[in-house]
Amino acid sequence: MSVLPFITIILLVSAPHWTIQTSGVTDRLRGVSAVTDQVAWASGADSTVLRTTDGGATWQRIKVTIDRVDFRDIDAVDARTAYVLSIGNGPASRIYKTTDAGATWTLQFENDNPKAFYDAMSFWDAEHGIVMGDSIDGQFCIMTTEDGGRNWVRVRASALPPALPNEGAFAASGTNVALFGKTDAWIGTGAAAKARVLRTHDRGRTWAIADTPLIAGPSSGIFSVAFRDAKHGVIVGGDYKKESEAVDNLAVTSDGGVTWILVKGLSGFRSVVAYVPGVKPPILVAVGPSGADYSTDDGRSWTPIDGPGFDTLSFVGGQGRSQERATGFAAGAQGGIGRLVFDR
Repeated sequence: MSVLPFITIILLVSAPHWTIQTSGVTDRLRGVSAVTDQVAWASGADSTVLRTTDGGATWQRIKVTIDRVDFRDIDAVDARTAYVLSIGNGPASRIYKTTDAGATWTLQFENDNPKAFYDAMSFWDAEHGIVMGDSIDGQFCIMTTEDGGRNWVRVRASALPPALPNEGAFAASGTNVALFGKTDAWIGTGAAAKARVLRTHDRGRTWAIADTPLIAGPSSGIFSVAFRDAKHGVIVGGDYKKESEAVDNLAVTSDGGVTWILVKGLSGFRSVVAYVPGVKPPILVAVGPSGADYSTDDGRSWTPIDGPGFDTLSFVGGQGRSQERATGFAAGAQGGIGRLVFDR
C-alpha cells in the first residue's frame, strides 16, 4: 500500500474499465503497489519485481537477488522506496528494501525458523510496518518494525489470542493485512475451522480476534481485508480451489471488526478487495482470478466489471494527478497487468 496522504473528492463516476498492459514477463504476479498514476510496483514468482514510471505503458524488470524466490507482496512507501516480501518456510521468507527506485536492495530480514512462513505485510508510514505469518504451534506469528525495517520484532505470544489448528494467512494478494490511521490494523485468517479477523489499535502491541461468517476450511477463508475508516471495513475470500463459486465469501463490519455481517453479491472467489481512496460516496472493488466486481453502496450490492480477472489490486492514494480519475493497478497470472480507471 502507498502511505501518501489523500484528499477527499466527490466523484460522479462511470463504470470502471480495464486497460490491459504488457509486463514483459510470464510469471504469476501477486504483489502490486501503486504510488501515483504514473509510478507503480509489482512482484511475483521467480524473483520478479517490476516498476513503471509512465502509468504502465512500460514496465522495467528489476533485479533484487540472484536467489530464486517468490515475491508475493510489495509495498511502496514512495516512488523510490519499497519493501518486497518473499514467502516460504525458513530462509525462503525474506524482506528486502530499496530506497533508490530499485537500483540496490538491502536484505532486512531472513527467517531462521524452519516452521515460520510469512504471507503479507503493510506499512502505516515509512518507519512503522507489520508482517503476518502462519501460526506456529498454536501461536500467531506477527512481526512489527518501528525503524523502517532495520529491526523486525515478533509480537509476544501473551499479546495475542491462541490460533486454531492450521490457522494462518493466504499469501495470495498481499492484502490480508489492512491498516488505518497511525495505529489500527486488521488481519484476516484462513485454512482453519473458522475464518477470523485479528485487530489491534495500538500498532500491534495487543490484539483481539473475532469470528466471521466467511466459508472456512483448508483452502477457504479470508483472503483480503480493507477499511475505509476505523469502523467500516470489508473482507472477501472464499475457496481458492473453486474460483467460480461465490459461497459465503463477503462480509462487512461497522464496529471496527468486532462483528461481521455476511453479504451476498460477489460473482466468484475474490482474492483482493480495496476501497477507492479519497472518494465519496465510498466505492469498493473486489478482484479474483475469475473476474472483478465493484460496489457504490459500501458493499451492500455489487456489479461485475467487464474484463479479465487478476490476483491483486492497488489504488493510487489520491494525491496530485489522481484528481480527475480514480486509478488502480492489478496483477495476476502469466504476468498479467491491468490499469483500472473510474472516469468522472
